Amino acid sequence: MAGIALAIPVGIWLLWTFDPNVEGNPFPPCMFLAFTGYYCIGCGLTRALHALVHGDLLRAFSMNPLGLTALALVPLMALWSAGWDPRWLQPLMKVVMEPKLWLVVLPLYWIARNLPWYPFTLLAPG
Repeated sequence: MAGIALAIPVGIWLLWTFDPNVEGNPFPPCMFLAFTGYYCIGCGLTRALHALVHGDLLRAFSMNPLGLTALALVPLMALWSAGWDPRWLQPLMKVVMEPKLWLVVLPLYWIARNLPWYPFTLLAPG
């Protein structure tokens, strides 16, 4: 838990300080993209987080819409797993906590963001 408590502010500081869009940044490139030329599920996520830290939500969402959506769900999922279960949240959590959902959504997203036709091209990082 202490590692997470340290990693989050350090990660935010790195994303605030260094721009992953410029040459010589400390962030590693996507190895899957480098080897295959195709986007992976996480492609654009570092740039999305950089935009998010700088308050540009639309740019962040354009870089990795699924990643940003999942990032918004993570705190709710963690609280749900810890026993917090308000009635209003139950319908959403029954869906997003189901592993079968992710076993379908993740591969479909991976394929869709590499398709060369509109509207799938909107899923590719900008």
